This record gives sequence, structure tokens and C-alpha cells, in this order.
Amino acid sequence: MSNNTNNNPAAAAVKPAIANSTVTRDLRELDIETGNIYESLVVMSKRANQISNNIKEELHGKLSEFASVNDNLEEVFENREQIEISKYYEKLPKPSLVAVQEFLDGKIYYRNPAKEDQQ
Repeated sequence: MSNNTNNNPAAAAVKPAIANSTVTRDLRELDIETGNIYESLVVMSKRANQISNNIKEELHGKLSEFASVNDNLEEVFENREQIEISKYYEKLPKPSLVAVQEFLDGKIYYRNPAKEDQQ
């Protein structure tokens, strides 16, 4: 998942609206594609882990630019750009919410080798 980290309002408008809070879901919607609610949950949880890992790597890459060689307590100072980057990532929707929305929109490719072997 590629995230646009610049604060461009036009780029933000392109992203689909994902709720930043808990939304009540109809369980019957979640098992339509797989036929099994638990299989759907596994697909969504694995996608959420992928999203989380991508975001974490991206954040660490950006924050590593600010890492100093000398980590003395006296030398630690606040960098406004570093704070803005951290705030941006804190405001992103939770990976689980993004994964559920992608699953409901049919944007996740998945396969179940156990089902493929049975056929």
C-alpha cells in the first residue's frame, strides 16, 4: 500500500473515505466472498498486518533521517518536521479498518491452498 505522505489536499481527496472509529458491520456482508466468516477474518487480519508493517517501515525510514549519532540526554531536541511526520502517521486510519474496507470493496486478492487441493 503506498501512502502519500505530503500534505497535498488533492492527493487526500483521491483516497477512499475510511472511518477513523469503530463501525458496526453486518456479519453476512463479511462472509459473502469466502462463505466462511472465520476465513474472511483471517484474510482481513493478514492484510491488516501487511498494511501495518508497510506503514511501520515507512515511518522508521523517515524518522531514521533524524537519528543522531550522539544520544546524550542533553543533546536531544525537538524537531518540528519530525513531530509533524509523527502526527501524520498517528492520524492515519488503523490498518484493521483499512483492511476491512479493502475486503468489502473486493480489493484484496487471496487464495486458500486447502480449498484448491480439494477441487
